[in-house]
Order: sequence, then structure tokens, then C-alpha cells
Amino acid sequence: MNERVARLRGLLAEAGLDALLVSDPYNRRYLSEFTGSAGYLLITRDESVIATDFRYWEQAGQQCPDFRLHKAIGQAAEWFPPLVAPLGEKKLGFEQAHVTYQLHKVLRAAVDSLPAGQRPEMVPAEPLVERLRAVKEPAQVAAMERVIALGDAAFTYVAERAEPGWTEKQVAWEIERYIREHGGEGLSFPTIVAGGAWGALPHAYPRDYELREGEGVVIDMGALLDGYCSDMTRTIFLGRPDDQFRKIYDIVFVAQQAAAEAIESGMKGHDAHMVAQNVIEAAGYAENFQHGLGHGSGLQVHEAPRLGRNSSDVLQDGMVFSIEPGIYLPGWGGVRIEDLAVLESGRCRVLSKAPKLQFAGVGA
Repeated sequence: MNERVARLRGLLAEAGLDALLVSDPYNRRYLSEFTGSAGYLLITRDESVIATDFRYWEQAGQQCPDFRLHKAIGQAAEWFPPLVAPLGEKKLGFEQAHVTYQLHKVLRAAVDSLPAGQRPEMVPAEPLVERLRAVKEPAQVAAMERVIALGDAAFTYVAERAEPGWTEKQVAWEIERYIREHGGEGLSFPTIVAGGAWGALPHAYPRDYELREGEGVVIDMGALLDGYCSDMTRTIFLGRPDDQFRKIYDIVFVAQQAAAEAIESGMKGHDAHMVAQNVIEAAGYAENFQHGLGHGSGLQVHEAPRLGRNSSDVLQDGMVFSIEPGIYLPGWGGVRIEDLAVLESGRCRVLSKAPKLQFAGVGA
């Protein structure tokens, strides 16, 4: 039996649902291993069905041998009613975070076309599959370690070669080229490269700007390998770092290390965030760190849990998440340091190994 589906059925019972229609592609892959771009899963208390079109019939049969194939031929009005009619008037959950208003109208109309007694009650479901995905199995942690190692290698290769005169776009391209040439499927998100004052934008994009000696460069990057995503940020310096850069870098580094050492299983995302926030606030830069401390990563680069001011997510063993404090000063630039870590036996194990700068005896 598919253990992930079995765990989902337990959550369905808790939620008072008889079935769940899975439309989110990452949830679909997590439950079935299906990698096609189109399709739905129907998970009931005793059956697992994959509905997809002609392009993926053979693929679905190969990747999802435990699922019954329902051929989604034509419009939803044709294939959806026979898919859900066996449920009768039971409760069918749909993924409210993924189903658009337009899609809901189409599916609702298809259900309404069924005879009385065969119309399931469509109800919005909480993110049940996402709850399962937040806690990684050992094989998933191993997959994360492989993709993180690839990202680490790509960063190290480029950071050792980047020099004044390289453009931000050139840095970004060299990272992507390395990842693809060393077995990666591509990037987990568009690479951020921000030199000098541009680094004050947490989500800056690479430009044709030529990097200069005497300025910091924020590099936020991730690789994609076997469907899993890495995410890592380093801030480098071209030339000899000045006192201001050393000061800001050390504050961010200490904040990150404090969080990595303090985070434990059972802690809420809010409390984890505040460990780093308090370090930065004590140094006088509270207003310059406004994003969350971290987020989960796995099949998506951003997934549960969240580590932030308003997060009530409870951290558990098996969760993989980022720890990424930063300080951003308009007109000067920014520093962000980010690692992915996994909770094991109640404590954080940092997975990212890419080198960091060493200042004031605190860098590593």
C-alpha cells in the first residue's frame, strides 16, 4: 500500500471528508510519483484514482501502478461526472488553495449534471497533503542532501571565479550552467545576484550591471535535482571588506548561528524567527530585517513550515527549512546568509556546506 496515501486517508477521516480531489501538481507527484503536467487524483477511503488525458496514459500506468487510471477525455463535463458519481452524496474535498474560481464553477456544474443521489458535496479542504509533505521521510532528506550538495558546488565554483567586471547576469548564468552540466534539472527559482546597493532589495534580479571591487554581492540560488529543490544564500565581497561590511555581516552571521542552535522540535515558527530577530534588534537594525526567518523546502522551494513573526506552525522532526536572516540598508546594500537545515532528534542539522566569510572570529 502507498504509505503516503494511507496517511492522507487518516487525515481525511479527521477532517470529516470521504474523498479528496488533488489538483495541485506537487501534491499529485508526492502522492503518486506522477510527473506529468496534467491530471487529477481522487483519493477515497478505499480507492486511489488518477485522471489524465491521452498524452499521459502510458506514463501514468508506469509511474502510478497502484492507481486506477480514469481517462480524462474531452471537457470536464464529460469525464468528471463518472469519476465522482460512485461517491454518491458523500463529502468530496477540493484543494481550496489551488482550485480557481473558474475551475470550481466547471467542476460544480459537472457534479450538478449527475442524477440526484449521485452528487457528492464539494467542500473546500484544508491543506492536508501539504501537512504530510512538511515532514520528510529519510529518503526525501537524502534527496535534499544531494540537491543541496549540487547547489553548494555550483556556488563554490562561481564564487571562486567571480571578479570585478563580471555582470550580475553572468554570475547567474554561470551558476545555472554549472548545475545543468553536473546533472541538475535546472534552477529551483531564478537566481538572485545583487551587487553593491542593489543588495538592499531582498528579491533583486540580476542586471547587466558590472560588479566592482570594494562591494558586497548577495547571491541567492537553488538547484533542482530529481524533483527536489535547494535554496541557499551567500554574501561575498570583491576585494578587501571594509569595516561596515564586516560589522553587518557579523551581525547576520551571529543571528543565523543563534537560530540554528536554538531551534528545536516543538518550537513554533514565531519563536524560531524571534531568536534571530532579537539578535538583529539588539544590534540596532530591527527595521532592516522585515522578512521571515525561513520556509520549508522540498518538491517546492517554498512550502510548509513557515518561520516568521506570525507563524504558528509547530516545528517537527523531519522538517527541512531555511534559516536566512538578513540586513538591508537602502543606498548601501545588504547581507543575507541562508542555509537549509533538517530537524533530527529535536535539534537542527545544517545541510548546506558552502563556505561563508570569516570576520571577527565568528565566520565559518
